[in-house]
Amino acid sequence: MELVFEERTLERAGGHHDVAEGHRGPVEAAEDPGEPPLGPVEGHDPSHEAGALEREQAQDEAEGRVRERPEEPERPRHGSTVHAEGRPEGRGYPSGVMPRRTEPEAGAAVEVDPLARELGERFRAVGHELYLVGGAVRDLFLGRARADQELDFATDATPHETIRVLRGWADALYMVGVRFGTVGARKEGRRLEITTFREEVYPEDQRKPAVTFARDIRTDLSRRDFTINAMAVRLPEGTFRDPFGGLRDLAAKRLDTPLEPEVSFADDPLRMLRAARFASQLEVTPVPRVVEAMRRMRDRIRIVSAERIKEELDKLLLGAKPSRGLELVVETGLAEEFLPELPALKLEQDPVHKHKDVLRHTYAVVERCEPDLVLRLAALLHDIGKPRTRQITPEGVQFLHHDVVGARMARERLRALRYPNEVVEDVARLVEMHLRFHTYRAGWSDSAVRRYVRDAGHLLDRLNQLTRADCTTRNPFKARQLAAAQDELEERIARLAEQENLQALRPPLDGHQVMEQLGIPPGPLVGEALDHLMELRLERGPMSEEEARAALEAWAREKGLR
Repeated sequence: MELVFEERTLERAGGHHDVAEGHRGPVEAAEDPGEPPLGPVEGHDPSHEAGALEREQAQDEAEGRVRERPEEPERPRHGSTVHAEGRPEGRGYPSGVMPRRTEPEAGAAVEVDPLARELGERFRAVGHELYLVGGAVRDLFLGRARADQELDFATDATPHETIRVLRGWADALYMVGVRFGTVGARKEGRRLEITTFREEVYPEDQRKPAVTFARDIRTDLSRRDFTINAMAVRLPEGTFRDPFGGLRDLAAKRLDTPLEPEVSFADDPLRMLRAARFASQLEVTPVPRVVEAMRRMRDRIRIVSAERIKEELDKLLLGAKPSRGLELVVETGLAEEFLPELPALKLEQDPVHKHKDVLRHTYAVVERCEPDLVLRLAALLHDIGKPRTRQITPEGVQFLHHDVVGARMARERLRALRYPNEVVEDVARLVEMHLRFHTYRAGWSDSAVRRYVRDAGHLLDRLNQLTRADCTTRNPFKARQLAAAQDELEERIARLAEQENLQALRPPLDGHQVMEQLGIPPGPLVGEALDHLMELRLERGPMSEEEARAALEAWAREKGLR
């Protein structure tokens, strides 16, 4: 990427012009989980489309969700005219939070994606502006741009005008976000989103944003989440626009908002959790005013849907430094609103019977696991049963059965956050089994190893990794002991797997063979017989069919069936 421009000093309104970050995520049309996603519109009828859009626009206006910018002479820019009571014309925001116009008219020349440049030429040809915005611009400067990356654009064109520009060029159009000003498209396998310049704000106690179309790119950028996402590249020429110092903040690894953080977080309360996500992904540090605003406004996240919270939490956990994001949501109190089990791990220490810091231990375990969502969720929740099971005994502090209690709590929390059932069950199973390994040092038979493999099932590799990550002791001797025991167990599993195909553990006879030999109909007795044969398989190892039939006969005699 070639960058040619002279360094300029940029300021940000509201003080703190030396901080970091910004992004307005995908359109909040996905906010309503009950609204089915619309498929691509390929080969669509223009007259039908126009009618549908007009009907949708009328409905939106009736709901008061989209307010088209009025056809009136252009007003002065925000902050240029202030009434006596100290408020700028138009939106009614205090003048102290409105951005001052400080960006240069022309900036850097940035090499951008050819597809983005091509689209910019189409908009320019019909008299409209188009800017590449959001994470794609940020990633250009981080060296993380990908050839298959989804691209976000901002334009002065209305959704109807955007559709006309895209028709005949895009391979498919997506209308799911059109009432919020966004038109989706697919071109050459790439997903694109083009959104009309806008402002947005969450009305008090409502789960959907009200949207107002803005007049220019600067206003649009001012309402994005953080300065590092409030940068834009004008297309097709590639002029770089950075009115709020996002590039400087990105270089300094600072996280700040374009306007006052209270304004940004009121626009979309999910941005508070997104701050923690960026702390994890980009290792940026929120400036003090951002942290303080998160503390004061944490309860506002209650109006955000569980599905959106889950999405941000997933991204936080899969980041390079999840401990940074987790620590931020705990220290600001934000975690109390959607994951109270996490701050509950900050257990008060008994003055006599002290134990390890469970919360810090949890941060460490999460970070020691590879970035696999099920695994890191299990690491996050593996000790949440400890506060409920803590007991002070003559032997010290104990957390009896915290694995079982924790598995139940994990199911409840993950379901509340709308995780899929398979994720819920996999995570709960890992939490429930995370202590099983610690009985290995007492001596396991081959039968115990087989049961461990059987019970872990497809989660075996994840369980082994969670067990290793759970060893955060600072005692070098103890750490070496645990690692050696884990190595030995895994070697035994591998050796038995070569001999017995442990991944396909099953009774040596099937249900039909049992019914035929015992002369019984389908029913609970068949299940009891199969369970007995499975126990023998685990205890003895591989059995021939002849051995299995003899064992079944002996069991039948004990049951009085012979």
